[in-house]
Amino acid sequence: MALGIAIMFFAAGLAGTLLPVLPGAVLIWAGMLIYGVLTDFETLGALFFIGQGLAVALIQVLDYLAGVVGVKRYGGSRHAVYGSIIGAVAGIFVMGPAGIIFGPFIGAVIGEMLGPRRRLDVAVRSGVGTLVGLVGGTLLKLVIEIIMIIWFFLSITGSGPV
Repeated sequence: MALGIAIMFFAAGLAGTLLPVLPGAVLIWAGMLIYGVLTDFETLGALFFIGQGLAVALIQVLDYLAGVVGVKRYGGSRHAVYGSIIGAVAGIFVMGPAGIIFGPFIGAVIGEMLGPRRRLDVAVRSGVGTLVGLVGGTLLKLVIEIIMIIWFFLSITGSGPV
């Protein structure tokens, strides 16, 4: 039963990484914690949970930095970076889940247009950079989450490092 619940959380977490309305890494970690509670932490120790918590923290940092790196890589100014951050937050409230994708793009374009360059081609390129960053960040998050899950299975079968 404990393993089945954990696997359901893992599936929801991986889905949440692709559909950004669910906190993917947090759900995966929660599944591991629930498994630990239900099995009296027989196979998962403190070091395991600290390592997994650090992985979740890394994923959260990646989530925020991916768009910023994309903007900078595509030639955006700090105005576009700030716009993408504001757009990400505002987008969620204005557009719901779609705002997670389109908010940073729109914010970067508007931010760049409000900056000193005010060129539409640069602004659109900055917006595209946020999308590229989002896709790259999502792929990196998936890789880390898959490693987290593999580590979990290695640990509960006695084959893992912790």
